[in-house]
Amino acid sequence: MDCRRHEFELFADYFQFYLRDAGRNPDAPVDYTDDDVRRRIKTAPHIVVVQPVRNMTVPVELEVCDADPGFDTADSDHVAECSLELPSGRLQVHECTGGTVLEIELAPGSYRVRVQFSGLDTLSGDGLDGDDRYGITLWPAPPAGIEIAKQWSGPHGG
Repeated sequence: MDCRRHEFELFADYFQFYLRDAGRNPDAPVDYTDDDVRRRIKTAPHIVVVQPVRNMTVPVELEVCDADPGFDTADSDHVAECSLELPSGRLQVHECTGGTVLEIELAPGSYRVRVQFSGLDTLSGDGLDGDDRYGITLWPAPPAGIEIAKQWSGPHGG
């Protein structure tokens, strides 16, 4: 299996950052439900909102694979999956109030997105420090709904 990995940090202002189609430049959704908060992801056409537990700079690892690489739920506190349509083939990782952190070229089409949240129980009492990290895996796949493979129920679990 072929995978490309990108590691970076971004500022998760307002407890969110985005995966989006750069060619469509979609606006982030603003109509959150309790389910959206509990799932820690929200989708809209051509955009996925990832909701970290800290309103700070957080580490992110993005992996783009040619097929589902699988995963072990024991490695994460929370795991959510959804679909993302990338008609332009230009995937952007974008901060909420900042700019683009990463832009990569992919084959245009539909992708499955798996977001793995780890280290969520390491947050300090004020929520500013922690060893939380966010792993995102994308691979080509037909559109499908949001699925929660593992629900976190910790103090910041939503």
